[in-house]
Amino acid sequence: MKRLFHSFKFAFHGFWLACKEQPNLRIHLFVSALVVGLAFYFGVSKLEWCVLLTSIGLVISLELLNSSIEGIVDLVSPERQVKAGKIKDIAAAAVLVAAAVSVLIGLLIFSTYFF
Repeated sequence: MKRLFHSFKFAFHGFWLACKEQPNLRIHLFVSALVVGLAFYFGVSKLEWCVLLTSIGLVISLELLNSSIEGIVDLVSPERQVKAGKIKDIAAAAVLVAAAVSVLIGLLIFSTYFF
Protein backbone atom coordinates (compact mmCIF):
# COMPACT_ATOMS: atom_id res chain seq x y z
CA MET A 1 0.00 0.00 0.00
CA LYS A 2 2.89 2.32 0.78
CA ARG A 3 4.32 1.72 -2.70
CA LEU A 4 0.96 2.65 -4.26
CA PHE A 5 0.80 5.83 -2.19
CA HIS A 6 4.30 6.79 -3.32
CA SER A 7 3.44 6.22 -6.98
CA PHE A 8 0.47 8.59 -6.64
CA LYS A 9 2.67 11.07 -4.81
CA PHE A 10 5.20 11.03 -7.65
CA ALA A 11 2.45 11.37 -10.26
CA PHE A 12 0.91 14.38 -8.51
CA HIS A 13 4.36 15.91 -8.13
CA GLY A 14 4.96 15.44 -11.86
CA PHE A 15 1.62 17.05 -12.66
CA TRP A 16 2.45 19.98 -10.38
CA LEU A 17 5.85 20.42 -12.03
CA ALA A 18 4.28 20.37 -15.48
CA CYS A 19 1.68 22.95 -14.43
CA LYS A 20 4.43 25.16 -13.07
CA GLU A 21 6.77 24.83 -16.05
CA GLN A 22 4.54 24.32 -19.10
CA PRO A 23 2.51 27.35 -20.21
CA ASN A 24 0.61 25.33 -22.82
CA LEU A 25 -0.61 22.94 -20.14
CA ARG A 26 -1.92 25.89 -18.13
CA ILE A 27 -3.79 27.10 -21.22
CA HIS A 28 -5.34 23.65 -21.72
CA LEU A 29 -6.35 23.51 -18.06
CA PHE A 30 -7.92 26.99 -18.24
CA VAL A 31 -9.91 26.09 -21.37
CA SER A 32 -10.90 22.79 -19.75
CA ALA A 33 -12.23 24.65 -16.73
CA LEU A 34 -14.29 26.89 -19.05
CA VAL A 35 -15.70 23.84 -20.85
CA VAL A 36 -16.61 22.16 -17.56
CA GLY A 37 -18.25 25.39 -16.40
CA LEU A 38 -20.29 25.61 -19.60
CA ALA A 39 -21.26 21.95 -19.30
CA PHE A 40 -22.57 22.54 -15.77
CA TYR A 41 -24.34 25.73 -16.84
CA PHE A 42 -26.12 24.09 -19.78
CA GLY A 43 -26.73 20.79 -18.00
CA VAL A 44 -25.29 18.62 -20.76
CA SER A 45 -26.29 14.97 -20.94
CA LYS A 46 -24.28 12.12 -19.42
CA LEU A 47 -23.10 11.07 -22.87
CA GLU A 48 -21.97 14.62 -23.65
CA TRP A 49 -20.13 14.73 -20.30
CA CYS A 50 -18.36 11.51 -21.21
CA VAL A 51 -17.28 12.86 -24.59
CA LEU A 52 -16.17 16.21 -23.15
CA LEU A 53 -14.22 14.64 -20.28
CA THR A 54 -12.58 12.12 -22.61
CA SER A 55 -11.51 14.95 -24.90
CA ILE A 56 -10.16 16.97 -21.99
CA GLY A 57 -8.29 13.96 -20.61
CA LEU A 58 -6.81 13.16 -24.00
CA VAL A 59 -5.54 16.68 -24.64
CA ILE A 60 -4.05 17.07 -21.16
CA SER A 61 -2.47 13.60 -21.29
CA LEU A 62 -0.94 14.29 -24.68
CA GLU A 63 0.36 17.65 -23.47
CA LEU A 64 2.04 15.88 -20.54
CA LEU A 65 3.53 13.27 -22.90
CA ASN A 66 4.67 16.00 -25.27
CA SER A 67 6.40 17.80 -22.41
CA SER A 68 8.08 14.55 -21.38
CA ILE A 69 9.25 13.82 -24.91
CA GLU A 70 10.62 17.34 -25.28
CA GLY A 71 12.45 16.97 -21.96
CA ILE A 72 13.99 13.66 -22.98
CA VAL A 73 15.04 15.03 -26.37
CA ASP A 74 16.62 18.08 -24.72
CA LEU A 75 18.41 15.80 -22.26
CA VAL A 76 19.94 13.48 -24.84
CA SER A 77 20.49 16.16 -27.47
CA PRO A 78 21.20 19.51 -25.82
CA GLU A 79 22.58 20.97 -29.04
CA ARG A 80 20.25 21.79 -31.93
CA GLN A 81 19.77 18.88 -34.30
CA VAL A 82 17.35 18.46 -37.17
CA LYS A 83 16.22 15.00 -36.01
CA ALA A 84 15.62 16.24 -32.47
CA GLY A 85 13.53 19.11 -33.81
CA LYS A 86 11.46 16.71 -35.93
CA ILE A 87 10.76 14.51 -32.92
CA LYS A 88 9.61 17.49 -30.87
CA ASP A 89 7.48 18.82 -33.74
CA ILE A 90 5.75 15.47 -34.21
CA ALA A 91 4.98 15.21 -30.50
CA ALA A 92 3.57 18.74 -30.56
CA ALA A 93 1.47 17.83 -33.60
CA ALA A 94 -0.19 15.04 -31.60
CA VAL A 95 -1.36 17.63 -29.07
CA LEU A 96 -2.51 19.94 -31.85
CA VAL A 97 -4.61 17.22 -33.50
CA ALA A 98 -6.25 16.25 -30.22
CA ALA A 99 -6.91 19.89 -29.32
CA ALA A 100 -8.41 20.62 -32.75
CA VAL A 101 -10.70 17.59 -32.57
CA SER A 102 -11.68 18.60 -29.04
CA VAL A 103 -12.64 22.06 -30.27
CA LEU A 104 -14.82 20.47 -32.95
CA ILE A 105 -16.43 18.21 -30.36
CA GLY A 106 -17.08 21.21 -28.13
CA LEU A 107 -18.64 23.11 -31.02
CA LEU A 108 -20.88 20.18 -31.89
CA ILE A 109 -22.03 19.71 -28.31
CA PHE A 110 -22.47 23.34 -27.33
CA SER A 111 -23.97 24.52 -30.62
CA THR A 112 -27.28 22.89 -29.66
CA TYR A 113 -27.31 24.90 -26.41
CA PHE A 114 -26.28 28.20 -27.98
CA PHE A 115 -28.56 28.08 -31.03
